[in-house]
Amino acid sequence: MDDRYTIDTPENIEFAYDIAGIGSRFLAAIIDTLLIIVAQIIVFVSAGLIASALAPDSFGAAPESLIFALSTLVGFGLLWGYYIAFEAVWNGQSPGKRAIGLRVVREGGRPITFLSSVIRNLIRFVDFLPAFYGIGVVAMFIDRRARRLGDLAGGTLVVKERQGVTLESLSNTSTVAPPQPGDSQREVTLPNIQMLNDQDYDLIQEFLRRRSELGRDARMRLGVQLASGLQARLGLPQGGDAERFLQHVAVEYQVFKQQQQTERTLL
Repeated sequence: MDDRYTIDTPENIEFAYDIAGIGSRFLAAIIDTLLIIVAQIIVFVSAGLIASALAPDSFGAAPESLIFALSTLVGFGLLWGYYIAFEAVWNGQSPGKRAIGLRVVREGGRPITFLSSVIRNLIRFVDFLPAFYGIGVVAMFIDRRARRLGDLAGGTLVVKERQGVTLESLSNTSTVAPPQPGDSQREVTLPNIQMLNDQDYDLIQEFLRRRSELGRDARMRLGVQLASGLQARLGLPQGGDAERFLQHVAVEYQVFKQQQQTERTLL
């Protein structure tokens, strides 16, 4: 299995992810499974109490039949919907993955989409066979990126989350309004770009606009500070050409924001 997943951007900037191993994913799965079981118990007990308080004739069937039907529906809904809901809200993380420090991303380092999450979690039932991810573990041993069948079908992989720092601690430069994107047709390639906000983007633009006014040493120092902070924030390796990296981040963020606006318009 490869420990690193390396991506080259159109600007020839290379960055890499640490691929999550079977051990860390197993721990995350245990946490999520326990939470699902607890939720199921709460729902089943509540359904049992309600059914026992109702007369069987009210439904034309015994309360036990109602409990069984509810338990089947809730069990399926939790096993399938739990992961999809959290991956959508938490951008590729479930409670178990967040606790262990993992995240699901699409191939190419792009954020996971709702469709990708649905596909990978539908196949989860196959991965789970014959017991507790037996098929999934075999697939992860075979695949060089430790992907289970759901990941292969959904075009996703699980990576280790890196702890970042805030850009606000790097500079007190004022911000400006972000310009319009220059290329709205390209696809975002930078991983975790959604971790940034408009203030981060404005700070990058301010540096790029005023860098010619700075001395050589100050320009290099501030550029490296900004780039290092962004690389940590995005979970990328440190180093490289700082200014070229900042330019790439600015372009990627513009595309990301325009895609968000387009999606909102379609909704």
